[in-house]
Amino acid sequence: MDRIKRFRKSTKASNNPIFFEKRAVRKTNSGLPRQIPRLALISIEELLKSKIQGVIIDLDNTIISEDDLYLSPDVEYWIEKAKALGIRFYILSNGKRKYRVQYWSEYLNIPAISPARKPFPKAFRFALDNMRLSPDQVVVVGDSRHTDILGAWILGCPSIQVASLPHPPRWWEKLLGKYLQTPYPKDMLLWDFLPPKSYK
Repeated sequence: MDRIKRFRKSTKASNNPIFFEKRAVRKTNSGLPRQIPRLALISIEELLKSKIQGVIIDLDNTIISEDDLYLSPDVEYWIEKAKALGIRFYILSNGKRKYRVQYWSEYLNIPAISPARKPFPKAFRFALDNMRLSPDQVVVVGDSRHTDILGAWILGCPSIQVASLPHPPRWWEKLLGKYLQTPYPKDMLLWDFLPPKSYK
């Protein structure tokens, strides 16, 4: 919390939460892109070059759309390739449907926390401790500035924001979505997803 207080004192526009989060994004990344359209376009080689050994990853609208209709293209291959090169993963989800988080945790063989209550640091610290990595060795990947990216900044982790997979907008997204998320490009590949019978 000391870090947030110091940062707020150093900016005249600290009362504006959107300004605060955008400034936070600019201060956290070094050598990695701040934004990228989808997971599989993140260069694993660039992660390794930046000495990244772990990835804390969001679930809803990052790996799978919240309404379970779309899967981020090539996400399974990308994760397996990264694992083969020694990168560790942890899923942090604010989703309340624990069966979904459990399914993807088991399917992708990645430990998960739900609900993670991002951007509060407790779940992030738990993931870092379990991966036995320091904040500068872990990148946080997610679609929301106010949860994933802000949470990464609080802990001192680099972060990459991906575009949100298409999903029905929640009430707060109708009001602030354009400031907190990036829409999935209309001309970009998208995979349909059919949940298995054992999904629930």
